[in-house]
Amino acid sequence: MTYYLYHIPGKKIGITKDLKKRVEEQQGYDKDEYDIIMQTDDIAKISEYELFLQELYGYRVDEVPYNKLKFNKEMKINVTEATTTFPCPLNKLKGRLMDNIGMQWETEHGELNITPNTIKWIMKNAKMSMYNSERSYIYNKAFARYYDNNDAYDQYSGKTKSGGLQNDNKVCGEPQYAIRDCDNCNCDEYQSHNPEEHGMPDCCNYDKPCTTPRGSKHDCVNPGSINEFDLIRMWANERGLYDKGDTKTQALKLVEEVGEICRAILKEDHDEVVDGIGDAVVVLTNLAELQGVSIEKCINVAYNEICNRKGKMVNGTFKKD
Repeated sequence: MTYYLYHIPGKKIGITKDLKKRVEEQQGYDKDEYDIIMQTDDIAKISEYELFLQELYGYRVDEVPYNKLKFNKEMKINVTEATTTFPCPLNKLKGRLMDNIGMQWETEHGELNITPNTIKWIMKNAKMSMYNSERSYIYNKAFARYYDNNDAYDQYSGKTKSGGLQNDNKVCGEPQYAIRDCDNCNCDEYQSHNPEEHGMPDCCNYDKPCTTPRGSKHDCVNPGSINEFDLIRMWANERGLYDKGDTKTQALKLVEEVGEICRAILKEDHDEVVDGIGDAVVVLTNLAELQGVSIEKCINVAYNEICNRKGKMVNGTFKKD
């Protein structure tokens, strides 16, 4: 069985076994409107990444991991534009909801689901059907507003699933929530003024798209596909490296990896050279993050310095003029 982790930029991150049915037919998105982040037959791994990325991108985090969902097939709900109707009376509703924790469904007002927190809201607001006393219902719009007004998905108390620091960013489609890459400006002070009249720095202009790299807890998270640096940061964050690691140990680790590369080169072991370079990149990515910048920014700074540099090759080394 293949599972797909998909991202609808600015909307959600989810898992499905059938992209066409779930994302395109049920949710109404075209192929060019969503990205496939991962596909695997490892349901535990993909479920873990889903929760981590939901937290990282500022989306609401599912209370029940995908691999723990239990669907009661007898619970056949009826969803209309205005309401969701449950096939049981009010006095039996809570038990049926508890049996179906993790169940999700789409409405005109967004995706709704059954969790321990939402059961409390449903029980408080559900009404008996006027047409059938054996049925009960809720209003979808009111239920969706519950998500907007309550932290219904905060299951880790401000931390990621691994215990690493929670990323406070939202996607760049909501730049007012992003930690923007600037010199500690108080961006909120500029928002009620004309930026041209008050000299607003570019980093605080929410009308401009964010250009900082993805994935870093120090920069704005940009919607789009996940790159290799993002995966490294996810791996490190899950293991508490950013919470408990430090730059000194990572710098020593880098020296160790460079030594491994040199030994592999002397032995002409191509595979070991490739492995050593990859390990060094992982260490550099984490070292940059611990230093408070992203690896992408470090690369950009270095490239901007060398891009117009002139010189010549001497004994296998480029010597600048």
